[in-house]
Amino acid sequence: MSFAAIIARELGVPESSVAAALKLLDEGNTVPFIARYRKEATGGLDDTQLRTLEERSLYLRELEERREAVLAAIEEQGKLTDQLRAEIRAVDTKARLEDLYLPYKKRRRTKADIAREAGLEPLLDALLADPSAAPETLAQGYVTEGFEDAKAALNGARSILIDRFSLDADLVGEVREKMFRQGTMRSSVVAGKENEGAKFRDYFDFSEPFTSLPSHRILALLRGENEGALSLNLDPGEDTEYESLIASRFDLDTEHSAWQREAARFGWRTKLLISSGLDVRLRLKEHAEQGALGVFAENLRDVLLAAPAGQRPTLGLDPGFRNGVKCAVVSATGKVLDTVVVYPHQPQNRWSDAVSVLSSLCRKHDVELLAVGNGTASRETEKLAGEIVAGTSATPVIVSESGASVYSASAAAAEEFPDMDVSLRGAVSIARRLQDPLAELVKIDPKSIGVGQYQHDVNQTALARTLDGVVEDAVNGVGVDVNTASAPLLERVAGVNSTVAHNIVAYRDENGAFASRKELGKVPRLGAKSFEQAAGFLRVHGENPLDASAVHPESYPVVKKIAQATGLSVDRLLGNSAALAKLRPADFADEKFGVPTVTDIIAELDKPGRDPRPEFKTATFKEGVEKLSDLKPGMSLEGTVTNVAAFGAFVDIGVHQDGLVHVSQLADKFVSDPHEVVRSGQVVRVRVVEVDENRGRISLTMRTTDENRGARPAKKKQPPKQDAGSLADALRNAGFGR
Repeated sequence: MSFAAIIARELGVPESSVAAALKLLDEGNTVPFIARYRKEATGGLDDTQLRTLEERSLYLRELEERREAVLAAIEEQGKLTDQLRAEIRAVDTKARLEDLYLPYKKRRRTKADIAREAGLEPLLDALLADPSAAPETLAQGYVTEGFEDAKAALNGARSILIDRFSLDADLVGEVREKMFRQGTMRSSVVAGKENEGAKFRDYFDFSEPFTSLPSHRILALLRGENEGALSLNLDPGEDTEYESLIASRFDLDTEHSAWQREAARFGWRTKLLISSGLDVRLRLKEHAEQGALGVFAENLRDVLLAAPAGQRPTLGLDPGFRNGVKCAVVSATGKVLDTVVVYPHQPQNRWSDAVSVLSSLCRKHDVELLAVGNGTASRETEKLAGEIVAGTSATPVIVSESGASVYSASAAAAEEFPDMDVSLRGAVSIARRLQDPLAELVKIDPKSIGVGQYQHDVNQTALARTLDGVVEDAVNGVGVDVNTASAPLLERVAGVNSTVAHNIVAYRDENGAFASRKELGKVPRLGAKSFEQAAGFLRVHGENPLDASAVHPESYPVVKKIAQATGLSVDRLLGNSAALAKLRPADFADEKFGVPTVTDIIAELDKPGRDPRPEFKTATFKEGVEKLSDLKPGMSLEGTVTNVAAFGAFVDIGVHQDGLVHVSQLADKFVSDPHEVVRSGQVVRVRVVEVDENRGRISLTMRTTDENRGARPAKKKQPPKQDAGSLADALRNAGFGR
């Protein structure tokens, strides 16, 4: 079966769509370009489907390369039969391929090899042929050098048999699948690590079937083991079932032959149990990584596509006590206008001076927004901001500062602000991310934005590939103003690499603003292919109004046809819903531009350059609620979702410690996926359920009733209660949440 057919079956889409998408990808087209401008070819596959398709095709191609290498290696040994070739050709997983290759793989000399060289294979055949024969009697005839007595000869024969077990691809695969289907993960605390490993206390006496373990729990267990706090045991179930499976596969007579029965038992416990356990651990980790990558990707997408406050003069405040509050005023376009450090908090307590200095800056630059970082001294600085804006129309907003310090010390920040103190760069970043989160956050390594789940425990190559895809899709989904975008933002546009991005900025600096998309052709290294990929996502507010829209230059002739048909100029056509609503896309479709593309063009003409991000909103923290001790059960608060995990959502309610809304408390109905209800950056109303000041725990609910309808019943031998604190501890340990 072809790659396209396999992927089409898995995605539930036509094979022709997948084949076209693969061809386009192989030709160097980007996912955003294909998703937006090649819908006719792919049947309208969206960016998520294309990312899945791209990832799956990578796996299948790696599998194919490995398949050819295995076939060549076996053929070189002269052992490639037609049946084996057919089996290898039919393989659809890397695990199955390696099972088939195992007997032919070069390996170190084993006990079984030594026994074979000593001539003990005939002894094994005799033992298997006559279950009623006395093993010791048969073995006497095979005593030889290295196997000096009957017992040693029998052990050698057993080694050969166990080797046969371990090299039987069908048996190995069946045992592995059986263990995964019916096995259980068990964990216990390592003696003496009760206090040191307290953050893993939910797993001190824990068990759960492999098939139901969620990704976050797998990663927590593995981290607990790595840190020496937990001892993990992979319980496969009843040993006798596996021993019977082995006996059945090799036609062993375990009823009449104690030797054969013991060989099956020994083969399971010393060989297949170990290899299957390793496979199960690997599968669990891969499953956990996929789950973690999915959570990270979805949260990152939500954060990147959060509502921008817009082009408004903004004062960014990076809070601090002893080292002061770092402040930066940026213009509506993000240009730094002023910087200062004030010391309103302890130990200096120069509150009045700070209010005076910052109020003066706000008046001088007509500041409309105050972006207050949500780290240490955040609520205290929010109070300061409240005094600064008194009597003005300016609005203070709490902003996540995750990654701001990383950006401050980065090469990108040094290039952008070579003469600015590192501490002040963070204030600039905080201000700009309020104006336009996407434009600012692309400058930061996605892993540092603070929305991941055990990101340091997963495959870093897969993580980088996944997050890069999310950033690319987000940037291209919104579009980029080529005359204001930074080089890091331009780098994320389809078809634009780092060199081209810097060349665009350099050309802009030297020649002034771009007047048209066509002028991009003058940028060094931006060739025809790059232009094709990037043009539709780059916005130019210039001589041609279509250049500021998502209509691709290749489609401008279609717009011309539409304009002629309506008798309107392009200028008058843009935003003219009444005229556009009367159009039939099919009337303007041809061999090159089909109905899907024309439909998109008409939609874009109706609302040209529309920003797909939501309307800007901000949470209002409750006055007088600034620390854990201020919280009381039953208190209703407004907050901002900072992270979403498989088991619930973290919410910033303004007390320097995110609270956790468990998945069972997200709604009055049963919720299987928290993302169905909440998104990172969303403003929500929560109620305090429980506060544990000693352990920094806050349990919240979004339910409007006190009933517990829709909650899952607790599983036997599960942690008795996955409360906010225990989960928060585990997640904080992974760098997830504050």
